[in-house]
Amino acid sequence: MPETQLRVAMACEGCAGAVRRVLGNLEGVEKVDIDLAKQKVTVLGSADPNTVKETVAKSGKKTEFWA
Repeated sequence: MPETQLRVAMACEGCAGAVRRVLGNLEGVEKVDIDLAKQKVTVLGSADPNTVKETVAKSGKKTEFWA
């Protein structure tokens, strides 16, 4: 299953919940794993990586691809 990894600026569980909520509505997203300590979001599914990044950015969080 394709995987997209992002670095997302999240300060608390509320931020992580907001990211999880916006991604949960995105077509092609099967699973979302969030590592708050590493500021890392891993998305499994067929959703386009650029669409995933743009969707998270719309939640107001600074977002970039995990290098």
